[in-house]
Amino acid sequence: MNLRDLYYLVALADHRHFGRAAAACFVSQPTLSTQIRKLEEELGVALVERNPRQVMLTPAGHAATERARRIVAEVEQLKEAARRDQDLESGSVRLGIFPTLAPYLLPHAVPAVRDRFPRLELLLVEEKSDVLMARLREGRLDAAILALPVEDEQLHSETLFEEDFVLAVPRGHPLAGREGLRMQDLDNERLLLLEDGHCLREQALEVCHLAGAHEKSEFRATSLETLRQMVAANVGLTLLPALAVKPPVAPSPDIRLLAFDEPPSRRIAMVWRRTSALDGFLRHLAGVFRALPGALFEYHPGPAAGTAANGASADA
Repeated sequence: MNLRDLYYLVALADHRHFGRAAAACFVSQPTLSTQIRKLEEELGVALVERNPRQVMLTPAGHAATERARRIVAEVEQLKEAARRDQDLESGSVRLGIFPTLAPYLLPHAVPAVRDRFPRLELLLVEEKSDVLMARLREGRLDAAILALPVEDEQLHSETLFEEDFVLAVPRGHPLAGREGLRMQDLDNERLLLLEDGHCLREQALEVCHLAGAHEKSEFRATSLETLRQMVAANVGLTLLPALAVKPPVAPSPDIRLLAFDEPPSRRIAMVWRRTSALDGFLRHLAGVFRALPGALFEYHPGPAAGTAANGASADA
């Protein structure tokens, strides 16, 4: 048994497909399949059930994969520690960020990071929050920017900012002319939301619950951009994070943005493993994000409030 085989097993468990797992490991499918069979022979148990459509783990495969994940994570942390014995600020950091935040925060944050750490290679990974959490635990990411709460005692979090939500309604909607929007104004309204698996969906559902609103369940979007287009097409109304309606995102004449008197919000944090060799450096990196102007995360309507028709797509 060698470490490479454990990486192959973890990849196969993640992808449930020999071809995709092989591609993720940068080897041929026959190579990965052969090594998995050798691992099964060495352990004396079947690890996977093979069928034409999907690969499924056996009970022994599940147990072996969990142990393999822990071993792989420890090895990745060992590599990380060795890498960080050199100059921290001239190395690389693998930072995850979820897609309903990434395209709106990064244009503001990346220049600030480059100014503070000009020799740092910032490797950005955009994925849904549950994927980022898994990669963080496995040592495949150094840190991730996530919405709180994060329920994991093995992870440390540093709050970066609190981002307000804005109500986006079609231009002709009865609420379009409202000023000083209150939560109860959403009572019995039906909001467009993202599909299952997005942290923004859960945050919006919580706001709906507090306000007495409901989901327009016959439509679920895969991105903020789709939500915007549906609002502009008079399909319904939705909640958008404040950063997603700020420049460089362009306004749309078909959408009215409404600020709440007491806006609902989401708290954003940088999260990393408590055992990380990068702990001290990541605290400094989090400080760069925390120092961004607070006005970025608030919405104050101007004389011609609108929102983006051409903003970046997002899937968080």
